[in-house]
Amino acid sequence: MKAIKTPIEGLYVIEPRVFSDSRGYFFESFNYRDFAEAVGPVNFVQDNESRSGYGVVRGLHYQKEPYAQAKLVRVVRGAVLDVAVDIRPGSPTYGKHFSCVLSGENHLQMYIPRGFAHGFSVLSDEVVFQYKCDEFYHPEAEGAVRWDDPDLGIDWQIPAADIILSEKDKNHPSFNTL
Repeated sequence: MKAIKTPIEGLYVIEPRVFSDSRGYFFESFNYRDFAEAVGPVNFVQDNESRSGYGVVRGLHYQKEPYAQAKLVRVVRGAVLDVAVDIRPGSPTYGKHFSCVLSGENHLQMYIPRGFAHGFSVLSDEVVFQYKCDEFYHPEAEGAVRWDDPDLGIDWQIPAADIILSEKDKNHPSFNTL
């Protein structure tokens, strides 16, 4: 695997080694030893999967301390624009975001350390999205930032008329309230 640094400290795009031939492909989606060497040690304790249709925007979610989560995210089928926003107080990139297209075709993953809000928009007809977390989910620690906050200026690569949100995601607070 190759860990590609982004402009935001601690946030990585992970490019696995994919072995393809006429039968299909094979790759290690996670190898602790290689990951620890390239990015750092992490103890993932929970795997999650979601399925969504075109235009769905999920986010921007995070878990508050002491239950903050690091995530390793990937797409099994379809494509998303994956977005991570630095919400670490005192960080030189506080309030900055990084986005990357993850797909079942490119096999890219994104490692999102603790202290980030995370979300994605579905660019394909359907997507199957998987992610690992290094902390269990705690509903009382849920936090979120408004997906369309003008201070963040995220281009979700979906026309506004096509965006589909949960009722919960329609009502998150602005970034400047953190």
